Amino acid sequence: MNLQNKTLLITGIDEFIGLRAAELAIAQGIKVRGLQSSNQSDAAKKLGAEVIVGSITDATVAQKACQGVDVVLHTAQLTEEAGPIKQFQEMNVGGAVNMAKAAKSAGVKTFVHLSSILVYGFDYSDRITESGQLSANDNPYCQTKIAAEKELLPLNSPPDFGIIIIRAGDVYGPGSLPWVVRPIHFMRQKLFAYPNDGQGVINHVYVDNLIDAIFLAVEKQAHGEIFNITDGEATSWKEYFMRLAAMEGLPTPMSLPKDEIKLFLKLRHQGQKLFRKKADILPESVDFMSRPYACSIAKAQSLLDYKPKIDLETGLSQTKHWLETTDIQKLLK
Repeated sequence: MNLQNKTLLITGIDEFIGLRAAELAIAQGIKVRGLQSSNQSDAAKKLGAEVIVGSITDATVAQKACQGVDVVLHTAQLTEEAGPIKQFQEMNVGGAVNMAKAAKSAGVKTFVHLSSILVYGFDYSDRITESGQLSANDNPYCQTKIAAEKELLPLNSPPDFGIIIIRAGDVYGPGSLPWVVRPIHFMRQKLFAYPNDGQGVINHVYVDNLIDAIFLAVEKQAHGEIFNITDGEATSWKEYFMRLAAMEGLPTPMSLPKDEIKLFLKLRHQGQKLFRKKADILPESVDFMSRPYACSIAKAQSLLDYKPKIDLETGLSQTKHWLETTDIQKLLK
């Protein structure tokens, strides 16, 4: 499918990935419509996108958003490290299915669902492929990302309506909360430590590389397919966080045993609850920072001719420029 002059609906257009996808799409001559949950941000409108405000769980809103659309990129999701399972199910499963059904009913040709390599859990085999074992690890985010994929795939019925699932790696770049903003925030306060000497691998993917892969999958009409998308590198957690600190001119972060960090964060969280403050980081985040191996992107390389264009050094350099003009405290509120 040639995307020029086509209409793309992006859910979560006011968030990190959705907003960058809109920017890159508009630059390519794609008409963009966005769905966002509130009108607190007008960033997408400033880019030239048409914006609808409403919930992805509302059937009426979903139908309205999908009218006259060729492709839906569904990025909206609840991405907390932990919390009540009901909230995750409502957003990550119910919202995704609601949007997909509305898209199918409206005659949309392609629905791209942004999933995550976290469907493999926290302890998976090296170079795991898309056919590898899924594991929820009793985590509501992992659990509901798995459930969403399971609910969406049966809706795939090309050529009338195609589902594509993108299992994104650890997405970093300007605006990334988990892999840029929060670590930098805590590094600046000298409160950051990585677990177990940074053993294991961060499956980083620069946001532009991810969006390139998404557009390739749509153009090649890879309906019914699932793709792992990362930068294809096996960067250790230690190296990533050391480079992130060096980028900001901050001291090298220290390493602590995983259990010690989780205990500290648990006590911190309890203190924040006592003073009715929103948790800035949860103990479960340590599990997200200690996954062991790199995922395989061989399928995307073969079927999509996916070649990550921006390497870690370049990606961090571009992130540094963004940080120099950004008050990250506002992003943490």
